[in-house]
Amino acid sequence: MSTTDVDAVAALGYSPAGEAALPRARKETPVPGHHDVLDRSYDAFLFDMDGTLLNSIAVVERVWSEWARRHGFEPEVFLKTIHGIRASDVIRGLGLPGVDPVHEADLLLADEMEDVSGIVEIPDAVRFLNAIPDGRWAIVTSAPIELARRRMAAAGIPMPKVMVSGREVGAGKPSPEGYLLGASRLGVDPANCLVFEDAVAGILAGEAAGADVTVITETHATPFETPHFSIANYRAWQPRQTAEGRLKVVAI
Repeated sequence: MSTTDVDAVAALGYSPAGEAALPRARKETPVPGHHDVLDRSYDAFLFDMDGTLLNSIAVVERVWSEWARRHGFEPEVFLKTIHGIRASDVIRGLGLPGVDPVHEADLLLADEMEDVSGIVEIPDAVRFLNAIPDGRWAIVTSAPIELARRRMAAAGIPMPKVMVSGREVGAGKPSPEGYLLGASRLGVDPANCLVFEDAVAGILAGEAAGADVTVITETHATPFETPHFSIANYRAWQPRQTAEGRLKVVAI
């Protein structure tokens, strides 16, 4: 995690898990948070993409590791600072002299567009999405739209009617702007939405938008404690529409 992430985590009661934390494969049951989403219903679901609907870690590690080495950073440390944040914002935050964040982000995008090997869906994400009524869900990603579409195609993720990309907002995550825009395009109040996220920056964005948050932990190399409802992936879960037409998450 970056310094910004660590500060934000501490402020909200998050803490990185220690060495004794259970491995991901053994985390079969959800962790209830101060909002137990299983007891609530929603107007719409809002999803992050990388780490939440699909796993692109293999690509991210290849492309960003090479970039880090070129600029004198240790990849093993640097890769922990980039998740859920727009590439230009990551680079801008480094304050590197003579480095144009937008230009570097464009170079990274070109490399990532050429590399989709190893991109897969988060287990049962496609089944979960296909069970949501049309027009009741959106994707809000920090990625540029062309990269998001390419990764979704590689993983077989269906395309929603509403999608917000990182270049459509003035401020990326942890700003709530993307989630506010996604809810607006769906015609719903963000306070009546459930956000699905995996990274601290995105969790903070969902909170700031006023939504409830569910944390997907499938790709967490370093688990962290969170007050939010947490599940490993979608295998044991499905969306259900209530008699009033709202959406719930229920156990299979």
